[in-house]
Amino acid sequence: MKTRLTCPCGDQMKGADEDELVQKVQEHLAENHPDHEYSRDEILFMAY
Repeated sequence: MKTRLTCPCGDQMKGADEDELVQKVQEHLAENHPDHEYSRDEILFMAY
């Protein structure tokens, strides 16, 4: 299970599970990078 992702901007996100990680990453993108949208599969591909 992948629960961590580091954004190219340097912010690190961690979720208790993949669902929480995806939610946190999508919230981060909406707040900080509104011109970028990624699907769940794309987020999990970049996660570790």
